Formats: sequence, structure tokens, C-alpha cells
Amino acid sequence: MATGAVEARLAACVNVLPPMRSVYRWQGAVEQADEVLLLAKTPAERLPALIEQLRALHPYELPEIVAVEAGAGLPAYLDWVADATRQ
Repeated sequence: MATGAVEARLAACVNVLPPMRSVYRWQGAVEQADEVLLLAKTPAERLPALIEQLRALHPYELPEIVAVEAGAGLPAYLDWVADATRQ
């Protein structure tokens, strides 16, 4: 998923964090699963397409996809994210 998002210019960079154990409530039961967290950097205008691709590829019925807007950052880095995701 990470490589596909970058290759499709839907994300400039995706960090793949080590496996972790998640505990969550799903369909009335407390579940546990080993999962990997992806952090994708993309501009707001590319977010809908990135979400669409992740939902299509993810094995979960309801994957955790959460967007956190960067209110500020190193201008050169933010420019790079925008440039790297231009079609």
C-alpha cells in the first residue's frame, strides 16, 4: 500500500511503523490484532484519492484512515510534498 501510494503520486512519503498490538471494540466484542501503522504525507487535494486507494487495498471492512492537517511546517518540506504529488 505504501509503495503504491507513492508510485501513484497520492503521497509524497509513507512511513511504515513497526508492528504493534491494537485492542479495539468491533461488532460488540473486544478484539486484538497485530497491525502496522502507515503515516502518509499528502496535500489536502490528494487526500480523497489516497483514501479511495487505501480502502480498495485494505483487507479490513472498516480500516482506520484518519487525516491530520499540518497547520505549519518547514516550508521547503511542504513544497516538496506538493511537488511530489503533482500528476
